[in-house]
Amino acid sequence: MKGLVTRPREDASGLVRALAVRGLEAVLAPLLNIIPTPDTQARLPDLLAGAQALLFTSANGVRAFAAASERRELPVFAVGDATAAAARIADFRSVHSAGGDVADLAELVAARLAPTGGALVHAAGSVVAGDLAGRLDAQGFAVRRAQLYAAVPATALDAAAAAALARGEVALALFFSPRTAATFVRLAAAAATLPACRTMTAIALSPAVAAALAPIAWRGVRIAAAPTQESLLATLDALLRERAAQTASG
Repeated sequence: MKGLVTRPREDASGLVRALAVRGLEAVLAPLLNIIPTPDTQARLPDLLAGAQALLFTSANGVRAFAAASERRELPVFAVGDATAAAARIADFRSVHSAGGDVADLAELVAARLAPTGGALVHAAGSVVAGDLAGRLDAQGFAVRRAQLYAAVPATALDAAAAAALARGEVALALFFSPRTAATFVRLAAAAATLPACRTMTAIALSPAVAAALAPIAWRGVRIAAAPTQESLLATLDALLRERAAQTASG
């Protein structure tokens, strides 16, 4: 069985391994390309002046920061476990995971830090999901957004992935953001691969992701119970168990 992985290439390796453990072959179709912001190294010192902590809402933000700065002493507050893992790999000394979404991250920061301790630097891309700055501003925190990269939508489906879809070889697809889901809808239509989706199950990280997939007639759409990769994989496991039971029952 094959599964479509739509994450940026930089984020896909862990998911590919997770699929392999489950006996699934990953078909890579990155729908966002990560482009570093050219002047990051020059801008960061001013943004970090007097800061008390770093906020990361993606592993891409971690990697972009680590490539542009050698500073690792500031405590890191990460939106989820995958982002926290990326921060630990990058040798940040103190890493805390909210294990959820930006609302959970804002709650964790407010519980652990005081507004008087200094500004918070949010290492982010050109597009951000959720209003992290607004939530923390309401708690009295000053948030400095450091745009370190751009996530640019792909202009076409990967050729090998489009061919696999057209041949009906892909049984499921994994989606992690509304933007990625909307990009797939547009590119699948352009590649004339929408009919293949009728035999596929889409697994979405959140209801917002599922809503972006609504223009496509899928075999089914499953939504993770929590906005984490672990929960999405648990949703996948439940689907695989159901299909195994159906096969066993004849």
